[in-house]
Amino acid sequence: MYEYFQQQLKDKEISHNFRTIKEYHPIDAVSVVYDDREYLMMASNNYLGLTFDSRIQSAAMEAVQKYGTGSGGARLVSGTFPLFTELERAIAKFKHSESALIFNTGYMANVGTISALCDKNSIIFSDALNHASIIDGCRLSKAAIQTYRHCDTEHLTYLLNNVSKDTRKLIVTDGVFSMDGDIAPLDTLYELSREYNALIMVDDAHATGVIGEGHGTSAHFGLDGLVDIQLGTLSKALGSVGGYVAASKVIVDYLVNFSRSFIFSTALSPADIGAALTALNLIETDIDIYERLRDNVAYMARALRIFGIEATDTTPIFPIIIGNNEDVLAVSHSLWESCIIGTAIRPPTVPVGESRIRLTVTAAHTREQIDYVCRYLKQAMSNI
Repeated sequence: MYEYFQQQLKDKEISHNFRTIKEYHPIDAVSVVYDDREYLMMASNNYLGLTFDSRIQSAAMEAVQKYGTGSGGARLVSGTFPLFTELERAIAKFKHSESALIFNTGYMANVGTISALCDKNSIIFSDALNHASIIDGCRLSKAAIQTYRHCDTEHLTYLLNNVSKDTRKLIVTDGVFSMDGDIAPLDTLYELSREYNALIMVDDAHATGVIGEGHGTSAHFGLDGLVDIQLGTLSKALGSVGGYVAASKVIVDYLVNFSRSFIFSTALSPADIGAALTALNLIETDIDIYERLRDNVAYMARALRIFGIEATDTTPIFPIIIGNNEDVLAVSHSLWESCIIGTAIRPPTVPVGESRIRLTVTAAHTREQIDYVCRYLKQAMSNI
């Protein structure tokens, strides 16, 4: 067995696909220290820069002082503390849904929701570039899976036409796609879900706090209160950790009773919930945070285009497609030498031949930092 593991790792090295973990010491929302050098973080999903916001830090500490450091058990066994109830009500209101349920991670929310709602008698229609957690949830459900081409609603329509309207169906998509930064055509997907009698689910992990005035993909398309299931995370724009589902009371009650990743997991800590609740309130009340992000997205898109690098100002995610693994690692290393963290994204995260530097800008970056990154990115790309 160990010889097999070693050979698999060796194959990763040969294909320039071997991964390691670096230990960084964060000093603020956009800067970290590694080996006594300060680096500019351009690979984080901390879109609103809230991880070092003093209001959120205070909320986390207050929650610990009031409720302790840990939850002590699964919520169905040892109960829940009031902050959970408050956060779930706040998420339901924020997402214009009847109810909401907190999971430990966005990954667990996807896996637990899809595998609970679908079974061998269901058909799931999944976008080709959906997140791995959606794919794994589909597989665990044992449902038939039909993958439609990325954001191709005509292909989805063709697939739906070949299925009985009486069959239990789920259309599932990312709202903002994490590696490409584009937005799913949720308006058309919603219309198809109604026409073909299917549930529709959108993963707003990279959309909450980012589009729709911060409320996500449904709000972006004017579909508040209409999409069956809105799923997301507390760990990106909200600066905490955890996942959630916002849906009807029937669906939430069903998940409480059938979602294994909810039922069998010890609940999140009070600090996580306190931080997320305050962050959610800030998105609703402090419009300046959202506007700073939108301004930085627009500024970075312009700066990249000035250097001849293709970019759109749709979301804070800027995929810089390089191609092969060796070249993308060279660009990432060159950025590293300039004290910029731009992680090389390789298969299986992205398709073979589409390895990339995935840059993300946040509300906390300065324009000087953005200019610096764009300038050195252009220099790094010119060397391959």
